[in-house]
Amino acid sequence: MSISRRDFLKTSATAGSGLMLGMFVPGLTGDALAAGTIYTPNAWVHIGDDNSITLISARSEMGQGVYTSMPMLIAEELHVDLSKVKVEIAPPNAVYVNALLGAQITGGSTSVRDGWEKLRVGGAQVRTMLITAAANKWGVDAAACHADNGWVHGPAGKKASYGELAEAASKLPLPKEVSLKDPKEFAVVGKATKRLDTPRKVNGKAEYGIDVKLPGMVYASLLQCPVIGGKATHVDDAKARAMPGVLDVVQIPDGVAVVANSFWRAKKARDALAVQWDDGPVAKLSNASMMEDIRNAVAHEKVLNIKTSGDVAAVTPGAAKALRAEYQSQLLAHATLEPMNFTADYRDGKILLIGPTQFQQGAQGAVAAALALKPEDITLKTTFLGGGFGRRLELDFIVQAAQISKAVGKPVKLLWTREDDMTHDFYRPMALHRMEGGLDAAGKPVYLTFQLTSQSITQRAFNLPKDTVDPFMSEASVVPYDIPNMRQDLLIHDAGLRVGYWRSVSHALNAFANESFIDELAAAAGKDPYQFRYDLLDKQPRMRNVLKLAAEKAGWGKPLPAGHYRGVALMEGYDTFMAQVAEISMKDGEIQVHRVVAAVDPGHMVNPDTVEAQIQSGLVFGMSSSLFGDITLENGRVQQENFNTYPIMRMYQTPKIEVILVQSTEKPGGIGEPATALIGPALANAVFAATGKRVRKLPLSKANIMQA
Repeated sequence: MSISRRDFLKTSATAGSGLMLGMFVPGLTGDALAAGTIYTPNAWVHIGDDNSITLISARSEMGQGVYTSMPMLIAEELHVDLSKVKVEIAPPNAVYVNALLGAQITGGSTSVRDGWEKLRVGGAQVRTMLITAAANKWGVDAAACHADNGWVHGPAGKKASYGELAEAASKLPLPKEVSLKDPKEFAVVGKATKRLDTPRKVNGKAEYGIDVKLPGMVYASLLQCPVIGGKATHVDDAKARAMPGVLDVVQIPDGVAVVANSFWRAKKARDALAVQWDDGPVAKLSNASMMEDIRNAVAHEKVLNIKTSGDVAAVTPGAAKALRAEYQSQLLAHATLEPMNFTADYRDGKILLIGPTQFQQGAQGAVAAALALKPEDITLKTTFLGGGFGRRLELDFIVQAAQISKAVGKPVKLLWTREDDMTHDFYRPMALHRMEGGLDAAGKPVYLTFQLTSQSITQRAFNLPKDTVDPFMSEASVVPYDIPNMRQDLLIHDAGLRVGYWRSVSHALNAFANESFIDELAAAAGKDPYQFRYDLLDKQPRMRNVLKLAAEKAGWGKPLPAGHYRGVALMEGYDTFMAQVAEISMKDGEIQVHRVVAAVDPGHMVNPDTVEAQIQSGLVFGMSSSLFGDITLENGRVQQENFNTYPIMRMYQTPKIEVILVQSTEKPGGIGEPATALIGPALANAVFAATGKRVRKLPLSKANIMQA
């Protein structure tokens, strides 16, 4: 059985978790309330009688630029300058479901891909309704009117502002058919545009979850079992209760919370708790035991086929040269710079939730279930997110805040420490890849097999049926190369630790194995790794183009400074085609990254400035995980607690990054994640060029390089 990501999550959201809600006109906060009266021609666009325009953005802003790209799509069709459009994040509502994921989720590099047509149509609907309202007002044919810069113009010099027409327009039926602007006429979309949220983030006016304040609010610090999933069996809170500012000590399913009149006092009192724990089954885990368990899974887990082309078994015996290799990917934390937090205010059977989330419907549904409330009794407001990367798809910290608020009867801000965050994550899973390939006498690949064994995040998060291919595990598993016989298989095995979606999800796991092994085949064939790939891309013009552009910009084949070496990798992910060339040197057994060139064909770009920034961001994020990232367990306890033991790339370590953007009229691709997935194999291939060692285990640390 195999299903798409969209179909599975759509089914889960509607049938499994019951999170879908009826249509309603959402409430507004902040900028949208500046107008005296708000009119709602559709669920996306609100117009005030002061001529203000507000986009209700269905996607959370976590640094990826939706506060700019989404209103650009609206502004284009409304024929207004982008500066005229304000932005609010949508509340939970079925109308805001991400069609690519089947729920109101920000993730999967889908924001622009989902909104590309949806928001343009929404803007065109409102434009059409405003023109119709003006035509009705003046008693003229709508075809004689046009919209421009916040005004509708009619015959004989007649004109009316959008604000003047908003009330009448909001009473008209939504037009079923609207005319979208020809991309050749775009005045906003496709232009490099400064981000609208930057000023607020610089001057401190942007509200993150950690900034939220409510009247009478108190603070909570939650002590959780050192082993994920463990439970408190005995709590001695006498010392904590006697400390200054402490208001209450509350036990909830996930741990023991101290509530005080400041976070620092709550945290200091939490440290005074004496708690006995039942560690549970995770206490038996270590990295070695988990990997051994994964390795042994092939003997008893069902192999699920992702894709088969040709007949691998028939051609294997005739290959002139055969190669086999195993690749390992490590556990990783999300390590968002804003730790998990949420504010909850429970009173009289209703609750207000404010904070950073990537999954509004999920948060509403989870809190409803935990507190035995109806979804309509839950109001959720989304703040800016200080990083998401998939961690804020999870709902644990939101439910915890709600439970604590209900217990104490006050508005509560729950704030995790960095140590809480690092040791109680939903980690990127370990992965083991078994690769095999064969070459003919001329050094051309005749077959390739791929087998991934790992945990299924979707089984945990959305109850994916057993023996079903997890679509979030098969990303980038099928290579773009012209290899006549291929088979990609999957083994799903639960290694015991809770896991979560992590930026680029399985693209990073699978691209590391595939692109490293393609490099191995090139070396076995005695061919240049760039030319080897290029010759296998006759049927992939967009992929071949980005490969050529990256190689040319990086000077592939030209002399490098002494001690410098290059590695190349390419991938299609989220409908974006990308090639990267990494230039490195080695110092005392460690990698020094000097330069990365990325050539990218993301289809039609809404804001090229944001596209380039996201590629740079993804590269830095991917370099951090590929070079340094590693979560290790001892007796089920995560050993990394802060950035001193789980380092991220510093500014002085960041290489020169050069981005080549391919202009395209193809549909938009996702851009927030693919660069993260591809830098690992590009670096690993550069290490091989530098040392002759094939590093098949992440991270690319000195220890793993020495053991290769």
